[in-house]
Amino acid sequence: QVQLVESGGGLVQPGESLRLSCVASGSIFSIDPMGWYRQAPGKQRELVARINGLGTTYYADAVKGRFTIPRDADKNTLSLQMNSLKPEDTAVYYCWTRRGLSNDYWGQGTQVTVAS
Repeated sequence: QVQLVESGGGLVQPGESLRLSCVASGSIFSIDPMGWYRQAPGKQRELVARINGLGTTYYADAVKGRFTIPRDADKNTLSLQMNSLKPEDTAVYYCWTRRGLSNDYWGQGTQVTVAS
């Protein structure tokens, strides 16, 4: 079992920055991929960014150049550094990881609201 706990959400103005954190506990290893998804009201959950066990990252086009996904494998912590935030970034952000081929684990989600 894996537990994921997110923190760091909140209300910010357009153009500002915010950093989300996800602490993983339980049976997780540095080789497991981790990532962030988000879900806006009335929309499907979408991938924001992910990182694999080798450190290779992937970013959705909508956040490329603005978001980064640093991972501290020693502390089992994944972050999402969000810069130049836009109103369309408003969503609930979920931390994700996968053990094996298809055992997905999710955090409880943290709300990010970008509004002036």
